[in-house]
Amino acid sequence: MSYYIAPRFLDKIAVHITKNFLNLPGVRVPLILGIHGRKGEGKTFQCELAFEKMGVEVTLISGGELESPDAGDPARLIRLRYRETAELIKVRGKMCVLMINDLDAGAGRFDEGTQYTVNTQLVNATLMNIADNPTDVQLPGSYDSNPIRRVPIIVTGNDFSTLYAPLIRDGRMEKFYWEPNRDDKVGIVGGIFAPDGLSKREVEQLVDTFPNQSIDFFSALRSQIYDEQIRDFIHKIGYERISLRVVNSVEGPPEFKKPDFSLSHLIESGHFMVAEQKRVENSQLVDEYNRLNRGRNYQAAPPPIETPTTQPSTNGFRQQPASNTHISLETQEQIRQILSQGHKVTFEHVDERRFRTGAWQSCGTIHIDAESDAISTLESHLAEYNGEYVRLVGIDPKAKRRVVETIIQRPNGKN
Repeated sequence: MSYYIAPRFLDKIAVHITKNFLNLPGVRVPLILGIHGRKGEGKTFQCELAFEKMGVEVTLISGGELESPDAGDPARLIRLRYRETAELIKVRGKMCVLMINDLDAGAGRFDEGTQYTVNTQLVNATLMNIADNPTDVQLPGSYDSNPIRRVPIIVTGNDFSTLYAPLIRDGRMEKFYWEPNRDDKVGIVGGIFAPDGLSKREVEQLVDTFPNQSIDFFSALRSQIYDEQIRDFIHKIGYERISLRVVNSVEGPPEFKKPDFSLSHLIESGHFMVAEQKRVENSQLVDEYNRLNRGRNYQAAPPPIETPTTQPSTNGFRQQPASNTHISLETQEQIRQILSQGHKVTFEHVDERRFRTGAWQSCGTIHIDAESDAISTLESHLAEYNGEYVRLVGIDPKAKRRVVETIIQRPNGKN
């Protein structure tokens, strides 16, 4: 099967790798190439195709290997794989690269709920050190004065804004945002369905029918077409005998005739997959469960003692006078605008001393997507953290990034 390699993707990979193997006097060449973009757009697969075309050998590290119960293991692993790749260049006499998949998943910090561990710090520091001294990479507990070969590093991820900022600065990491255009998608999808006899016009029509879907969607679509035949095969053999027939059978592996890869059938199956995606996006059952649990916790709290300066609260918090917890119309409108854009809100607080260092802490609420819940929760937080800074945070759940940060309350009591 002949797969399509996007020309600009191949050019970026080829230039970065070649540049790191050349001696360009007076030129500082970034050691790391960071390829980022939306999920499912084929970043890793396009890298593999480019490596194969160039004859480059790859040493792989997964983002899941960047954490360990033993502090220092992931950093040592990076140094060890880097030195192994440098030795491969020397022994094989050909280009080799070190590739780290999903770096942001292993070393990124997405929100206040993401734990920042010692290993995360060491991984960031190690990559920065290697980028600054690519020919002097030592293993812990040993020192080799002989310089090693420079090894270009390629990392992939979805959102590099979650990484430690000094690591991704210019000079250490060259950034490449991969977003396939229509021609790229047509070429890649055409390669996926090449064995199935789809014409270029049919591939274009399929891509245009689902313009907002990633590359992985079309690969999954092709896989789903086989589900009908597999289902018929299971019904024919029987649920009780399918394990013996597939796993421990003296017969050969089952053979399937070519499924129906007509354009109309592909579009019909594609719409079914899109509907399943929307069900997942719209369910958000976790938020609903957490809201219910939060409500139970509030009801279980002991009722406040009423005094002339306090008012009873329906959610278990002791509220301060209404003037201190009153939410302005401007703030209510801002919450309404954030939620209307499909975003969610949460709240953070900090005292005056930590405010100078920007050490904000979560108020303990989940991401809220209902206006009434957001306003009532904010009123509770304004009362609970009276005398501290409280700010409103708007979060884009799809991009996993903050879109708004606004201070709602200051220590002088003004909202």
